[in-house]
Amino acid sequence: MSAERLSSQRNIWVATVRPDGRPHLAPVWFVAEGKALYFVTDPKSVKARNLQRNPKVAVSLEDGDAPYIVEGLAVVVEPSAEVIALFKHKYDWDITTDKQYTQVYEVSVKKRVMDHGR
Repeated sequence: MSAERLSSQRNIWVATVRPDGRPHLAPVWFVAEGKALYFVTDPKSVKARNLQRNPKVAVSLEDGDAPYIVEGLAVVVEPSAEVIALFKHKYDWDITTDKQYTQVYEVSVKKRVMDHGR
């Protein structure tokens, strides 16, 4: 996957697992840094509650014509200065001052299911 494509895409879909095994799917803003993806969410959100119990995720870009789908683990992290700057540049969003979306997740890619980057 090219860094240019990841930096130009606005959203990813994050799939988590509910306690009863049902999937939960939600679009989120994200950035890519190195081999990891980062997203920020409300710690009270369904996805955050799901990830507290089960850190396994699948994520996908929105473009079905050139699929990018990966599986991995999402863990809460303190964002690096680089990740903070990437969110600021991409979305004009200072994640350090947001009062609602305060939990930063790092998704480490364990398996690429499809990667048809252009």
